[in-house]
Amino acid sequence: MFLAAGFDGASMGEIAKAAGVSKGTLYSYFASKEALFERLIHDERTSLAEALFRLDSDDPDTRSVLRRLGRSFLEMMIRPEHVSSVRMVIGVAEKLPRIGQVFYDAGPRQGAGRLAAYLDRQVAAGRLAIPDTAVAAVQFLDLCSGPVMKRLLFSVNEPLDRSMLERQVETALTMFFAAYSAQA
Repeated sequence: MFLAAGFDGASMGEIAKAAGVSKGTLYSYFASKEALFERLIHDERTSLAEALFRLDSDDPDTRSVLRRLGRSFLEMMIRPEHVSSVRMVIGVAEKLPRIGQVFYDAGPRQGAGRLAAYLDRQVAAGRLAIPDTAVAAVQFLDLCSGPVMKRLLFSVNEPLDRSMLERQVETALTMFFAAYSAQA
């Protein structure tokens, strides 16, 4: 309902009807539409971050691990439902800053934290030389997604093809390893 009608357009009555429960039942679990939306955002972002950021610290081919992450991250980012979700949260965040905070903490912050932990292990193994893995994690994710996400968020009507996404990930890898390779 939220994706179809937006936060403001979705009513608890319509949500209850779509879920096949009474409004009273819905309110017994969630005090408000905001609380329901917050929980949905939290659960979706958390499970997405957990699924995307399962990184094999024992694989000595760090570039391949990051390439796989970059590809899967970008593929998730370009899904229409993801773009709609981001737009909706951005639209409601000024009025309900807690929603923006929940989205950020459960998604981008958790994903970057998981990547930073992986990078910490790669630094310890001597595969990378990174002074601040938390910053490097955000940099890598931004290098992968930044240009593509901006186009999608602003509805730039230029098709995204697989080769463009591959080039974006490869460019991100080149820049990342230029800065953080242990051999540099």
